[in-house]
Amino acid sequence: MDKSYQPDAIEKHWYTLWEQNHYFSAEGAGLPFCIMLPPPNVTGSLHMGHGFGYTLIDVLIRYHRMLGDKTHWQAGTDHAGIATQMIVERQLLLTGKTRQDLGREKFVEKIWEWKQESGGQITQQLRRLGASPDWRRECFTMDDSLSYSVREVFIKLYEEELIYRGMKLVNWDPKLLTAISDLEVINQEEEGKLYHIRYPLADGKGHVVVATTRPETLLGDVAVAFHPEDTRYQHFIGKSLHLPLTDRTIPLILDEFVEPEFGTGCVKITPAHDFNDYEVGLRHQLTPINILTPDAHLNENVPTKYQGLDRFAAREQIIRDLEAVGLVEKIEKYTIKVPRGDRSGEIIEPYLTKQWFMKMKPLAEPAIKAVEEGKIKFVPETWTKTYFQWMHNIEDWCISRQLWWGHRIPVWYDKQKNVYVGHDEKEVRQRYKLTPDIALEQDEDVLDTWFSSALWPFSSLGWPNPTEELKAFYPTNVLITGFDIIFFWVARMIMMGLKFMGDVPFREVLITGLIRDAEGHKMSKSKGNVLDPIDLIDGINLADLIQKRTTGLMQPAMAKKIEKNTAKQFPEGIAAYGTDALRFTYCALATHGREIRFDIGRLEGYRNFCNKLWNAARYVFMNTEDKDTGLNHSKKTLSDADHWILSRLQQTIESAHQALAQYRFDLLGQALYEFTWNEFCDWYLELSKPILLSPDSTEEQLRGTRYTLVTVLETLLRLLHPVMPFITEEIWQKAAVLAGKSGKTIMLQPYPKVDATLRNETVEQGLEWVKQIIISIRTVRSEMNVPPSKLIPVLLTKGNKLDKERIQHFTLLIKTLARLESIQWLNENDQRPQAATALAGELEILIPMAGLIDTKEETARLSREIAKLDKEIEKVEAKLQNPNFADKAPLEVVTKEKDKLNDLATLKKKLQSQLEQFNS
Repeated sequence: MDKSYQPDAIEKHWYTLWEQNHYFSAEGAGLPFCIMLPPPNVTGSLHMGHGFGYTLIDVLIRYHRMLGDKTHWQAGTDHAGIATQMIVERQLLLTGKTRQDLGREKFVEKIWEWKQESGGQITQQLRRLGASPDWRRECFTMDDSLSYSVREVFIKLYEEELIYRGMKLVNWDPKLLTAISDLEVINQEEEGKLYHIRYPLADGKGHVVVATTRPETLLGDVAVAFHPEDTRYQHFIGKSLHLPLTDRTIPLILDEFVEPEFGTGCVKITPAHDFNDYEVGLRHQLTPINILTPDAHLNENVPTKYQGLDRFAAREQIIRDLEAVGLVEKIEKYTIKVPRGDRSGEIIEPYLTKQWFMKMKPLAEPAIKAVEEGKIKFVPETWTKTYFQWMHNIEDWCISRQLWWGHRIPVWYDKQKNVYVGHDEKEVRQRYKLTPDIALEQDEDVLDTWFSSALWPFSSLGWPNPTEELKAFYPTNVLITGFDIIFFWVARMIMMGLKFMGDVPFREVLITGLIRDAEGHKMSKSKGNVLDPIDLIDGINLADLIQKRTTGLMQPAMAKKIEKNTAKQFPEGIAAYGTDALRFTYCALATHGREIRFDIGRLEGYRNFCNKLWNAARYVFMNTEDKDTGLNHSKKTLSDADHWILSRLQQTIESAHQALAQYRFDLLGQALYEFTWNEFCDWYLELSKPILLSPDSTEEQLRGTRYTLVTVLETLLRLLHPVMPFITEEIWQKAAVLAGKSGKTIMLQPYPKVDATLRNETVEQGLEWVKQIIISIRTVRSEMNVPPSKLIPVLLTKGNKLDKERIQHFTLLIKTLARLESIQWLNENDQRPQAATALAGELEILIPMAGLIDTKEETARLSREIAKLDKEIEKVEAKLQNPNFADKAPLEVVTKEKDKLNDLATLKKKLQSQLEQFNS
C-alpha cells in the first residue's frame, strides 16, 4: 500500500471496474429490495441536497446488496419541461433566433440534440459520488416506453372522467407564457403599497373607500364586497357603485370572506385576477372580466387609453388618473406577499384560461386511507400530519402547460372541436372510426412534468407491460426524499400507484432535512455560501471558487462582498477531501431534523478518519504479510485484547444493523467511527504490540493476534463499505487474501452478522478497567509535562481484591502502554511520597514527582498560564457585558462567546488544581 491515502488515485479506477463488471445489477438470490432514484432534472448538476439524499440511498442499496437481497436501484433523469426549454431557448437567442423561428418540430429536435450532448452531466457526477444504481436500466421520462405509460394513464383517467378541460383561474407565468401549479409559486414578502381608492355611489350620494395592493386590476372589477355583519356599511345594502375611470356600474355585495379588519372593510372583487375573488364571483354569479394579455399587458376589455400598457405601467397611470379626479384617499407603505414563479422569478398572475385538470379528491381518498392503515409509514412519523393536511384540502390539479418540450397531451380535435383521445392519430381514427377526410389537430399543450414523475415507480419498471421487473420490484421498499417535495411528488406517486397498480408505490418514506451552511442559512447564489459536492471531493483553488460563486450576479456590490467572504472563509481554496470522507460526513449529519448544518470542519475530520483507517491497515499488513495468521492452524492463542476487540466488534455489528433498520444514518456513522477510531486504531493496535514485539511471545500467541488483526480489519471493511465504498474496496483487496476470503469485490461480500459466541462481557469489563488505568496515568503525564519517552514508577493503594487480581493479570499491558518503569503496591503504613494522584474506581494511583519534573519551573509555568487565562477571561467577560454586543449580535455569536468563557474557566480551574498540588 502507498504510504498515504490518495482518494483520487483509487476512486475512478474502482468505479470503472464496478460498472464494467455489472456489479450494480440485481443478482442477489434473496428477497427483492428496490429504491427509486428521485430523478434529477436532466438540466441539473449535483448540489449538496442531491449529494446528501443520494448518499443515503446508496448506503441502503449497498447494505441490502451485501445482505444478499435481490437489490435494484432504479436510476433515471427527468425531462424538466420548463427548465430544459429555457436553456435551449437561451442558446437560440444567442444566435438571434427564437423557438417560433424554428417551429415546434425543429425546436424539439434541438432540445434532443442538447440532451444528447449536455444532459448526462448529473449522472456522471452521481458516479463520482459512488452511487451504484443499475445504469443499464437507466430511464429518461421522455423515453418511448415511459411516454407510452404517460399517454396510457391520461387516456384511462380521461375515460373515467377524472381528467377534464375547463376555463378556470390558474397561476400564469407571463414570462414563460404558461400555467404553473400552486407548488411552483414562491410567495415572498416584499415592500409594496396599499392604495385607498374612493368608489363613488351610482346615485352620486357619497362613496366607499376600497383598499387594494393592485390598483391596475380595478378595470376588471365586477363588484365591491363587505362583511354582512359590518355595521359600518349596512345602509349601503342594495346600492351600486360607479367604477372609476370607466362607464360601468357595479354592485355592492355581502360576503363572509371579507375581513372587516383589513383596510377599510370594503374589498374590490376581480374574479378574473384573484383566486378568492373568483370563488366570490361563483357564489354571486358574477361574470369575470379578463383585462390582461398572456404577457401581462392590458387588453381590449379596458378603456382605450390603457390598452397595451404593461401591468405595472398601467398601475402608475391609473393612480395618476385617479389622483387627478380626487379618488385617491391615501397611499401607505405595506408589506405584501408577492407570488413569483420558482423558475422565472416573474410575478405570477391569477389568469383565466382554458386548461386541462385532474380531479384529485377521488384519487386522494384511497391515498389517505393507505397511510391511515399503515400501508405506508412516514419516517419521522411527524410528517404524516403534513401529508394529511394537504391531502384533505387537495384541489384539482392543472396538468397542462403551454410549452413545446414535454409529453404532448394525447388529445385531437376536429374542426367542430370534438375531443378524441389516443396514443397517436392513427389509433384515434381507428378508435373513433374517423374517415381520412376528417382533419384532426393535436392539442398544443404538454403535460406538467410532475405528471410523468408521479408514474415513476411503475413506468420505469415497464408498466403497462407485465414485466419481470414490475413483478419483482413493485411496490418498492422505501423512498428517500426531502420534505419540500412531499406534495409535488410523494403524494402524487401514492395516488397514481394505488390507482394503476392497486398497491402503494413504497412501504416507507424517509423524509430528510434540508442541507444548510454551518450557520444554518439556506445555501443560495445570492448569499455566496453554495458548496459543490464535486469541489469538496476534488478540491478547488480560491480564484476558481470566487469565479464560480460570483458568475452571473448582476449586482457588483454583492459580488464584491461574496468575494471577500469567500477569501476569508477559504483563504487557500477548498482542499480535496475525497468521496468517502464526504459520504461519511453526510451520514454523520443525517439526523431526523428539519435542517442539516454542513460544516467543512466535520468533513476535514472524516478525511482524517480515512487516513486513520489507511494507516491502521498498513500496520496490520506490516505485521501479518508473509506470516502465519492462523487461518489454517488450530493452534492459536487469543489474548484478552484479542477477545476484547472481537467482542466489541460484535456489538458494533449489532449497532450497525439496528441503525440501518431505523434509517438512523447518524447513529450508524457514530458506531462505526467509535469502533474504528477509538477501539480498533487507538486501543487494539496498541494492545497488540506487547505480544507482537515481545521476544517472550509464543508462536500460538503470535498466530492469535495476527489472526485477530486480519479478521477484525476485513470484517470492519465490510461494515464500512456501504458508507465508504472506495477506500474499503482498495484495502479489502489485500485484507481479503490475508483473511482467507475469496471474491472479486467487497461489494458482493456478505455484510457482517453478529457471532454471539464471540461476545465476552468479562473480558470487556477487564479491558475497560485497564483502559481506565492507562488513561488516568497518561492524563497525569500530560498535565505534568512528563516526556512520553520517560519511563515512570507508579504506586497503587486502596484497591480491592479484583483490582489486585487484574493488576497481576494485565501488568505487561499496563506497563507497556502507560510507559511505566514499575508498578508497586503501597502498604497502609508506608509513607506517601509527593505525588500526582489519579483514581480508577476504588483504586488510587500515585505518580511520584521526585526526579520527573522541575517543581519550581513547573510552578512558574502554571502561574504564567493562569495569568494569561485571566486576561482572556476578562476580555470575553467585557465583551458579554457590553450591551452593544449582548443585545445586537446574532444569538449564535453570543452563545459562542458564552461557551468560550465556560471553556476558559474550566481550563483555569484545572491549572489551579495542578498548581495547588505542587504547592502542597
